[in-house]
Amino acid sequence: MTDETTSETPASPPVPLEEMDANDPSLTPEMQAQIAKAQRVAELRSQEVFMKRSLGLHDCQNCDFVYDESLGETKVIGGTVPAGTAYADLPSDWRCPTCRAQKGFFKERVEEIPGFEVNQGYGFGTNAWTSGQKNLAVFGGLGLFFFIFLAGYGLS
Repeated sequence: MTDETTSETPASPPVPLEEMDANDPSLTPEMQAQIAKAQRVAELRSQEVFMKRSLGLHDCQNCDFVYDESLGETKVIGGTVPAGTAYADLPSDWRCPTCRAQKGFFKERVEEIPGFEVNQGYGFGTNAWTSGQKNLAVFGGLGLFFFIFLAGYGLS
């Protein structure tokens, strides 16, 4: 009885479609078309960027204190930060007036603007709107139309 050991090479992990060559002649035309389509989808997904816009509010992670850049820290007893002071301009030794947490414990509030970054400047400025603003414009316009439509019946 002899022991024969065969050396098996480990299987290489599958290559994602986006990284394959669509012009490889060993592939079928259907596979080449599928690879080209997957590469196009990956390219479009990389272009879609959710822009973030600061609201000027910073939340303390330890307590519920909110630093508002437009108000500063004048409403707190002993507050010395004037209104309009940006969070980045606060001194490095500034602390939360409620819990004395350091400046690094604050988290900035931001809103996302969905869509392609290259399209943000087009149109009448509506491409830079947030999803909430777009919903308000669409459904508010529909509500206004419905009101005017019903008001037409009141005239007769």
